[in-house]
Amino acid sequence: MARIIKVGMAEMNVAASPNILITSGLGSCIGVCLYDPVAKIGGMAHIMLPSSEIGGTKDNPAKYADTAVPALMELMEKQGANIRRLVAKYAGGAQMFSFTNGSSFLKIGERNAEAVKEALEKAGIKILASDTGGSFGRTIEFSTETGLLLVRTLTQGEKIL
Repeated sequence: MARIIKVGMAEMNVAASPNILITSGLGSCIGVCLYDPVAKIGGMAHIMLPSSEIGGTKDNPAKYADTAVPALMELMEKQGANIRRLVAKYAGGAQMFSFTNGSSFLKIGERNAEAVKEALEKAGIKILASDTGGSFGRTIEFSTETGLLLVRTLTQGEKIL
């Protein structure tokens, strides 16, 4: 029987089939999921910020896109995943508030999405799907049995990536 494993803000976790990883409250944050389809091991990180360079303290790698991806890969490898087989799906990165000055610095969701994409590409992980942007929050559920990512929203309904 599948267990539901919650991943909180600025946290990461790894699970094996048939368990389900879930995170909620993805506004500008990104939920990134890595998956080894052969070992059926999945990992999820709830990323808050694009870069550990802007965050001050670097004691929580799950908080930043540039440190969460390699840390999640390492954690998954320790649980038996082969990092050469990893694929990725991610969601979030909304612009939850409007700003009149148009500063790109305030567009955290957009910057998070770009930073996650860059971190995955740098790690050589193929991106299978993403659902980012908009002005609405998301909750995601990642199945380690199938590798499917369910994205739920209040205003946009559900979709499976």
